[in-house]
Amino acid sequence: MDFSIASILMLDGATNGAIYALLALATVLVFAVTRVIFIPQGEFVAYGALTLAMLQLGVVPGTVWLLLALALLAALLDAVAAARRGLPPAAIALAVAKVLLWPLLVAAVSVWAAARQWPLGMQSLLTLAIVTPLGPLVYRLAYEKLADASVLVLLIVSVGVHFALTGLGLVFFGAEGFRNPSFWDARFSAGALTLSGQTLIIFMVSVALMIALFLFFERTLRGKALRATAVNRLGARLMGISTSAAGKLSFGLAAFIGALSGLLIGPTTTMFYDTGFLIGLKGFVAAIFGGLASYPAAALGALFVGLLESFGSFWASAFKEVIVFTLIIPVLLWRSFQHGHADEEE
Repeated sequence: MDFSIASILMLDGATNGAIYALLALATVLVFAVTRVIFIPQGEFVAYGALTLAMLQLGVVPGTVWLLLALALLAALLDAVAAARRGLPPAAIALAVAKVLLWPLLVAAVSVWAAARQWPLGMQSLLTLAIVTPLGPLVYRLAYEKLADASVLVLLIVSVGVHFALTGLGLVFFGAEGFRNPSFWDARFSAGALTLSGQTLIIFMVSVALMIALFLFFERTLRGKALRATAVNRLGARLMGISTSAAGKLSFGLAAFIGALSGLLIGPTTTMFYDTGFLIGLKGFVAAIFGGLASYPAAALGALFVGLLESFGSFWASAFKEVIVFTLIIPVLLWRSFQHGHADEEE
């Protein structure tokens, strides 16, 4: 291997690592706030890429109907809960309207815009508007009532949600793969190294999103509420912070990050309905580097995972996935020896 090949592999690894870093940050965020190991994180990646692919074909994506179905279920549960509390009909109607307003608006815009072939940027924004609300709805329907359950129970629920979303992805998008058009077709050469415009976009968007998340947690009231919930759920409740709202917000951010990641990698690889699982799992491996608690360590772990995958595909392409996922074993052993054994809820 000469320097030119190594530089190409490093660029490819860093590009993939930027995506894994976003997913690792989302995984750490969700676990810190809700104690949920969010296995379906990768499904939002696939949903983002494939929803855009359907809009490119002029077809209303199935995620629109999923959004409406989940919103109707959530609205029904909210209406029943409000009725049991003895709220007046006007308050019940307001609670239902809050849940249904955005999904109905997004569905109407999607049906109207699907056949009109909007520009790629507008379709991408519509994709984010469709997929992002799925996160809070998934939390409301699958996790909210189990917020105080053990981590193991929440993990089992995550496995069930993963299989459900994967199966729905097959129904919505079929078994055929799709590759989206690039957001920027420019190419820049430096010796043997060629840098595409899409790669630059991936780097710029990833860095911008990390900075935005840092400012969100440091400067905004909602971000500080999420940090407080992550540090001490009971203490956050005593201070008047709604842990349910914090859970919905964390899942919304995770869905947004997943959908955005799908938009970024859609032009660089062919996406299938189940491709997101492997991508999300690599983000989880990166999150393990940070002990599901440290954002900087998770980002560095993601870069290492991307580089390891890139060089592993060069030396042993048939075993690149094995190499990446085997990496989690020594990391877990090291953390086990470093921190000892603690109770599950600690």
